Amino acid sequence: MVVCCAFVLGACVSFTSPDKKLAHIREEMRAGQLDVALRDGNAALAAYQSTNPEWAARFRVVKARILMIRGSYSDSLRLALEPLPPSLRHTETEVEQKMAQGLDYDYLQQFDLSDQALSQAESLAAAINSSFLGSLAQSRGILEVDRRNYAKADLAFHAAAAYARDHHQPRAEIDALGDLGNVSMWQEHYDEAADRFKAALEKSRALGVLDTESRSLGNLGWSYLTVGDFDNAELSFKDAQVKAGRAGLVEDQTYWLVALTEVYLQQGRYLDADSTGKQALALAEQHDDKNTLTTCLNNLTQLSLATGRLDDAEKYNRRALEIENAGLDQFGIVYSQLFAGRIALGKQDFPSAESAFRRLLADPLAATPLKWEAHARLAQLFAAEKRPDDAQREFDVAIRTVQQARSAIESNDFRVSFLSSAIEFYDAYVNFLIARHRDLEALRIADLCRALSFAPDTSTASAPKNFSPQAIARRTNATLLFYWLGRQNSWLWVISPKNVSLRSLPAAGELSTLVTSYRDSFTGPQDPREAGNPDGKTLYSTLIQPIAQLIPANSRVIILPDGGLHSLNFETLIVSDPQPHYWIEDATLITASSLSQLEHGATKPPPTPGTLLLIGEALPASPDFPPLPQAGKEVGLLEKYFDPSHRLELLGGAATPQAFLRSSPEKFSYLHFATHGTASSLLPLESAVILSPQGDSYKLYARDVVRHPLNAYLVTISACNGAGVKTYAGEGLVGLSWAFLHAGADNVIAGLWEVSNASTPQLMDQLYKGLTAGQDPATALRNAKLSLLHSTGNYRKPFYWAPFLLYSAS
Repeated sequence: MVVCCAFVLGACVSFTSPDKKLAHIREEMRAGQLDVALRDGNAALAAYQSTNPEWAARFRVVKARILMIRGSYSDSLRLALEPLPPSLRHTETEVEQKMAQGLDYDYLQQFDLSDQALSQAESLAAAINSSFLGSLAQSRGILEVDRRNYAKADLAFHAAAAYARDHHQPRAEIDALGDLGNVSMWQEHYDEAADRFKAALEKSRALGVLDTESRSLGNLGWSYLTVGDFDNAELSFKDAQVKAGRAGLVEDQTYWLVALTEVYLQQGRYLDADSTGKQALALAEQHDDKNTLTTCLNNLTQLSLATGRLDDAEKYNRRALEIENAGLDQFGIVYSQLFAGRIALGKQDFPSAESAFRRLLADPLAATPLKWEAHARLAQLFAAEKRPDDAQREFDVAIRTVQQARSAIESNDFRVSFLSSAIEFYDAYVNFLIARHRDLEALRIADLCRALSFAPDTSTASAPKNFSPQAIARRTNATLLFYWLGRQNSWLWVISPKNVSLRSLPAAGELSTLVTSYRDSFTGPQDPREAGNPDGKTLYSTLIQPIAQLIPANSRVIILPDGGLHSLNFETLIVSDPQPHYWIEDATLITASSLSQLEHGATKPPPTPGTLLLIGEALPASPDFPPLPQAGKEVGLLEKYFDPSHRLELLGGAATPQAFLRSSPEKFSYLHFATHGTASSLLPLESAVILSPQGDSYKLYARDVVRHPLNAYLVTISACNGAGVKTYAGEGLVGLSWAFLHAGADNVIAGLWEVSNASTPQLMDQLYKGLTAGQDPATALRNAKLSLLHSTGNYRKPFYWAPFLLYSAS
């Protein structure tokens, strides 16, 4: 029986010729089946090791490449350095062997040896017109990226992509596209990087290959993380690490776990960061990639700093620096220097901290986000040393660096999230100035990050010049309430035509919890006021009551919210005295983004006569958006306020996105949408007005609205969640209302939550009645709401009148 088995096995090996077996293993590699390819490579190598040195050498070189792709660089290099039989010199096998050596040396950060091996491979490949020319171009690009020769890397990856296209190698083209994206990322061209990563991801999915899809997802995740879009970064990294695991790419899986840890750190999710970071560290310690290992250690250092464990931070940081100082990793050094400085700062070792920060700033290869953080940490150091002038100088440089980086981004998707990873340094600057009783300067810095949204070229953070909030209050005939929410300290500036005063508030987390709880009460059957809701009373007593005496009775109040306050309608706050009532009965409220926006916004009287573009009664586009039975009633009520010669109606099948964009909406003073709406938390600019289908299109996206300049006096989005559901630092809620304001509308009315199809026509009727009578939008909207609040039926509840807010840019 034993002899028979041996005969069968031998027959099986001879039946599959070695060249077919080698081709089969290469196909498994191309398909991302690395575990299977390694198993078959080991079997083939064992079969030929003692019988055919030439074929054994070929399989040994292929195995080296498999191990290299899997991240086992030292094991791969040992195989790749074994001498070839004389018959295989100056052949494709030697080209492949030298290429594997070059990549192994590169990943082990021995760049000179990598360059030497790749140069030998390139010379030989050119001489024999090797089939590895495209792969060599890709390998050269990888080395040049790691040596930070980005121009050379770009040329190499373009050559690799062109070779792949010409030779119908879609996987190789995907790899080149992904690496071109990495080149863009390293050069801080975030828009270009994202476009390249998305193209690689699309091609990967079409090809159905896990390893390239995993890398494309992970690379895209880095784009999101870099610009502060943490939600999309988390989704991308999670998907990338799962697919890397399925593809047998343990090193990649580890790397994406490391990146996911960074997301959790940025979000302050320290328990998630701790468990994921330690999982990543355990995996990283089993492999050769020292950069991944030091990144793990740096993440755990950062976590320890954030949670006040200086000794743990020092332990992780010391280990990372030992690896880097031994020359085993050159990429993490600047991060480790930054953390070493932060540890020294925490221990009040100011000379060591300053030395570490200055070394980082002197490094021409340090990324811009690291530089603005180093400037901000230096500022905190100087503040601790009682050197306020030096501290302010460093804060100014940090903020200016952030703003210049943001102004270089063209994509609105990336602009809106960019400040998420830098807002803590604005917060630190604000607190620094307040601690020195420079409240007006603190207000200007607080407003500076919000002003970027409407003045993207703002790039200075110098001392206030012609900054007069009181003048803005006089211009708008209102009291301005400017809120700033921080992790440790929150603040409220009360700005009247004559004075500016400052009040302290609880930290952001406490306020956001109250807001969320209160918001949830609106969807229940009870009226929060009648039920004596404690959250509504607490929010009023916290946010308004301490400064109520500064607000004249029945006057205009402009709210400039921050953080979780963006999802709160201040009109619904419950005033206890003289009897419980909603604050809407005491004041006319408007929501605005920034003082700069109010200062520079156009001041227009109500248009007479007004012109209306009315869009509604859309045909059902999908089961998710059924017909609105009251939309026709709303349309009919609005028609009576505008002469037919002063209105254009896009109704029913004519209410399509294309028809809206072709209707010259910039010519109308009023735009009104009586339709469904949808808001996206992951992609806020994918928020949309739901219109009638035309082909596959039925959504008017926020991103399309932004691109079309408007001159409207008022845009009314009579739809659910028109204000958006995702808040970004410096931007507020990003959705349809944000888009229409950025397109040029003076005022936008939009819903904070689901609106009632039953009560909305009545509210809108009262709104336009007031507008026609000459009332400004804020007064008309308030009176319309009061008409419901003072009614005797269900419509008196905030659920029916409170979702709509007025957002103003003037």
